[in-house]
Amino acid sequence: MKAVLMIAPGSPDVLQLHDVPLPQIQQERQILVRLKAAGVNPIDTKLRQRGTFYPEQMPAILGCDGAGVVEAIGSGVQQFRVGDAVYFCHGGLGGHPGNYAEYAIVDERFAAPKPGSIDFAAAAAAPLVLITAWEALYDRGRLEAGRKVLIHAGAGGVGHVAIQLAKLAGATVCTTVSTPEKANFVRQLGADHVILYRETDPIQAVLDWTNGEGVDLTFDTIGGKVLSQSFAQTAVYGDVVTILAPDPQTDWKTARDRNLRVSYELMLTPMLKGMMQAQIDQAKILRQCTRLIDQKELVIHISQTFPLAEAAAAHRSIETGSTMGKLVLLTES
Repeated sequence: MKAVLMIAPGSPDVLQLHDVPLPQIQQERQILVRLKAAGVNPIDTKLRQRGTFYPEQMPAILGCDGAGVVEAIGSGVQQFRVGDAVYFCHGGLGGHPGNYAEYAIVDERFAAPKPGSIDFAAAAAAPLVLITAWEALYDRGRLEAGRKVLIHAGAGGVGHVAIQLAKLAGATVCTTVSTPEKANFVRQLGADHVILYRETDPIQAVLDWTNGEGVDLTFDTIGGKVLSQSFAQTAVYGDVVTILAPDPQTDWKTARDRNLRVSYELMLTPMLKGMMQAQIDQAKILRQCTRLIDQKELVIHISQTFPLAEAAAAHRSIETGSTMGKLVLLTES
């Protein structure tokens, strides 16, 4: 089969299309998926730049997100049959092969039925960002109806689904974006208040919007100085959830003075730690999102698609930081 191999850490040019052996089912609950599309996420570019979590296993196939059709099943498979359409977040961290390929092996318990109302490209774009936003808002942030939520980078991959999930929970949503085009995009998703952070002080804008109190929950998808800003934008006794590691300049004093509850969200932890039940629980999130997508309550925005052979171009595009929604590799023409 064709697969994009990361031959060494480095620039996007280290991603090269090769012929590799077709993966084989090794366990009774595994399924062989003929991939139609693979999502491209920032974690892919970071692993390509610095090396994977398993540097001794090179070359590697990146790509955590996949969608396709079940081609073969193990002897103990219970949930799927050959021909079923599925989507999932599994592999791509340097250990288990990822989805920049024509085929992938995945435990059936980590997959979910693909939403019937969207194509394979949109399905492949969805799993990592859906699970990340769901866990951040509902599990870490304990979001409830009536709360005010700030979502940084609302036009991004995680941000654009987080806005929708927050609105579905009954929250009032404020979000930050960089351009008027992105402002129009997030308003269409349901954002109640939009801050163009290049044109105004984002901290003061949030305080003005909340009568000086700050929001109940801030979801930081950017990191760096934005995490420190998040503390100043959040109400006393509020919640801040971040998907990035703090840097040495993080303003922890403000977080302490405001008595904030700070949480981390890394949806890859169950895969990295081999936590079977946690990975099953994440697939259950995808099943709930399948229902929401098919009921037209949740949309996945695709900014651009690329052929599998142009994975390097997809990486260059996502590294500009200017895309709206998601980028996807099409594994079939």
